[in-house]
Amino acid sequence: MDDHDTSRGTTDGTEGTTDGIRGTVRGTAPVPLSVLDLVTVGTGSTAARSLRTSVELARLAERRGYHRHWVAEHHSMPGVASSSPAVILAHLAAHTERIRLGSGGVMLPNHAPLVIAEQFGTLEALAPGRIDLGLGRAPGTDGATAAALRRSDRLNEGADDFPQQLSELTRFLDDDFPDAHPYSRIHAVPGPVQGPAARPPVWLLGSSGFSARLAAMLGLPFAFAHHFSAQNTIPALDIYRENFRPSEVLDEPYALIGVAALASDDEREARRQVLTGALSMVRLRTGRPGLVPTPEEAEAYQFSSLEQEFVNTWLTNIVHGTPDAVRDGLNDLQKRTGADELMITANAHGGEARLRSYELIADAYGLTG
Repeated sequence: MDDHDTSRGTTDGTEGTTDGIRGTVRGTAPVPLSVLDLVTVGTGSTAARSLRTSVELARLAERRGYHRHWVAEHHSMPGVASSSPAVILAHLAAHTERIRLGSGGVMLPNHAPLVIAEQFGTLEALAPGRIDLGLGRAPGTDGATAAALRRSDRLNEGADDFPQQLSELTRFLDDDFPDAHPYSRIHAVPGPVQGPAARPPVWLLGSSGFSARLAAMLGLPFAFAHHFSAQNTIPALDIYRENFRPSEVLDEPYALIGVAALASDDEREARRQVLTGALSMVRLRTGRPGLVPTPEEAEAYQFSSLEQEFVNTWLTNIVHGTPDAVRDGLNDLQKRTGADELMITANAHGGEARLRSYELIADAYGLTG
């Protein structure tokens, strides 16, 4: 079955099915493994260099057999150069041939639904059958930046309107507004108005129960941000599975979780690298966002007692160490959550450490591409 099939997906969880949602399990991995790319920028580096690393990472992921490569939307964060997922995805599509590419995710309240339908219709035209449209309802930034993005101070209104925005976006993607609707003569181009065409599968992303419940109600695949909301993972997945309604997209629920994981040839080096991400989060949550610090800077930093408590908790949710240890940790997490797919994001200062980590994890699982 190819990625353009519009019938319901199969439920064996192995071979690719409806709209490319389900992936092939390769090697010894219990479920498909994928990549979440934040395009992080470390001290001493630049956004341009990080974007080049993203191309290298997408090519590596394709070569080694990772199922998909997603890019997340963030704003006003010097250490994260992924403010424009559609632009980055177009670039990655030009440098890859097979791997699925998508947003993890587009923060829909920041955008007009028609704009997103046009952007992802264009991506689908550039890379047919390879594009995923993951959607979130958070701003992906602080309140002031969100207000600047939306030209409005009514930030809660955007989140509350998410189901309506999602419905409008889906109508644009399918080009099927009712005749009486004020948008019935508006078409997202490229799109179905130009003839039969596939459209990107829509995923809902979340870090709590709201999107889990909405994805279940609509019969859509669901991606949960375990990497920064681990305490909510199992409750959200339970909500999704218990309330799931079969749809034209899926017969059964399909849940992906984002996982922070970093493998290194040396256990101590893995710890040094993930500490840089922990310090980045401390600075972000205390209103001091910046470039990802070096391992030396992170080791020398004097954490307060509250900061150290946060770091200790943060690091317990990052699977890190030698390749075998990371593989075992990922397998244990998959068993505990029942996730249908693991999407790995690597917390580290430099691109070389991130690329090496994905190679080592592929080796540990025997991924062959």
